[in-house]
Amino acid sequence: MAYARRGPDSQTTRDGASGPTYALFAVLSIVSMYLDQRQGWVDGLRYHLEGVAHPVQLLIHAPVQGWESLNETLRSRDSLRAEIADLKRRERELSVATLRMETLQRENAQLRALQQTVAPLVSRSLVAEVIGTEFTPLRQRLLVNKGARDGVFAGQAALDARGIIGQVTRAGPYSAEIILVSDPEHAAPVQVSRNGLRSIAVGAGHAGELLLPYLPVNSDVKPGDMLVSSGLGGVFPAGYPVALVTGIKRDPALLLAQVRARPLATLTRDREIMLVWFDPAHPAAPVVDPAEGLPQVTLGAPADLVEAADAAADAAAQTDAQAAAQDQSPQPSEAAPATPGAAS
Repeated sequence: MAYARRGPDSQTTRDGASGPTYALFAVLSIVSMYLDQRQGWVDGLRYHLEGVAHPVQLLIHAPVQGWESLNETLRSRDSLRAEIADLKRRERELSVATLRMETLQRENAQLRALQQTVAPLVSRSLVAEVIGTEFTPLRQRLLVNKGARDGVFAGQAALDARGIIGQVTRAGPYSAEIILVSDPEHAAPVQVSRNGLRSIAVGAGHAGELLLPYLPVNSDVKPGDMLVSSGLGGVFPAGYPVALVTGIKRDPALLLAQVRARPLATLTRDREIMLVWFDPAHPAAPVVDPAEGLPQVTLGAPADLVEAADAAADAAAQTDAQAAAQDQSPQPSEAAPATPGAAS
């Protein structure tokens, strides 16, 4: 294999050709720097060249940007899902808290209403929570979480925001049983607020009704009359709401009217009730017989009112018997006029 050997002529030719080229580029560089310094045309050229090269730049960076965008999208979806889950959890918590807040607001309103029902004659009051109920035709009772250790005693009055609930029948150390006004064994001395007519309100065996079985048939009572406590019996003070008269049946063949009333207290829906102590020196305090000491639980109608009703019934029966006897007695016959023949 033969190699061609370059001689001095070839090297001289290359060096001779590169010399003018370097000179040309040097001149162009000097002119460009002068024009750029004076007129700034290189910036315009660079601007247009960048516009032409921009698609190429986008194409070059597209894979990287696509990958970063995909990662950001995935991270955004995950973060959004986590944020949505957290917001849903917080919404549930706030919903539960809101429900509890509404319950607390209702309880506070009820407690304020209970406090407003306490008259100045009340020397002490105690809010008790209902922890047990018994509603049967024979027993209407509540069990509360306050007892003898809290000062609760048998025969103590129990109220709610609307009126009288009942009275304590038995007080244990930590709880107490309350007999409701709707219990068949409970009787409360009441009077019609419109005219002061006194009577006895007896439980009918369910929470929505009371009976007034000791009113004469001609008593001045009508539907809508408010029944309030009369202050007798040593348990309830005078003037506390008890019931509204809802119906009256007057049978001429009977001596007593059949009067029904609806209790004002929400006997079946109360969660808290108020046990009260009364100032015995107050004029409206319950009347207690000094010989009896502390008031006792009223089960059934008081004996004095029952005797009064029986006496009224006996008197009316005697009056009717006398009237019937007078109607049945023979009337004296008129004397026959004398005839002339008889005179002779």
